[in-house]
Amino acid sequence: MSTVPVIAIDGPSGSGKGTLARLLAVHLGWNLLDSGALYRLLALAGSRVGADPHDEAAHAALAGTMNIRFSGDASGEEQIWLGSVEVSREIRTERAGEGASRVAAMPSVRAALMERQRRFAQEPGLVADGRDMGTVVFPDARLKVFLTASAAERAKRRYKQLKDKGFDVSLAALSQELAERDQRDANRAVSPLKPAVDAELIDNTGMSIEQVVQAVLDLAKTRKLC
Repeated sequence: MSTVPVIAIDGPSGSGKGTLARLLAVHLGWNLLDSGALYRLLALAGSRVGADPHDEAAHAALAGTMNIRFSGDASGEEQIWLGSVEVSREIRTERAGEGASRVAAMPSVRAALMERQRRFAQEPGLVADGRDMGTVVFPDARLKVFLTASAAERAKRRYKQLKDKGFDVSLAALSQELAERDQRDANRAVSPLKPAVDAELIDNTGMSIEQVVQAVLDLAKTRKLC
């Protein structure tokens, strides 16, 4: 395992972990790993080459060859490229999220992406966001956070996020999709969504993103990470 300091942030869809991770990475000047984006990118890459969405071998092969790049800025916005094409908006659709949840349940895909994710741990440090960062990918992370919020609040946040980006979405449909994704992520055979035994649990229902960032920075200070 890497000796580079890692802050691992896990949690269900809509908990705000992506925005939190990007803002922490900017504040600390650390590298960023959005593991959820990797799975969304893989689902998109599969669709672009015409792979059957249930073809595990095809997606595992793609996992090792995708040309990807992403970064965050001080506003918490993220820029993501697949090859030479900027796909930040495309991979944030609900269709992409469903595809990501499906390929993430494939054992050989998770194995193919494991070492790729670990290579993101470079000096001066890494903030890693996902669903199994603290339990599987970086079990020795110096700080592990499991971020959650009520199902209703997560659905409302996702609804606002997509509406602000111009997507035509239904709150009722989003609530149903989030419930189904939670069920699938928590019950998959490989790397199910759950807090690491030594994770700090943060329920950010009713909290602002600034309050959540400060809470995690306070935890990081107690571990002498900043």
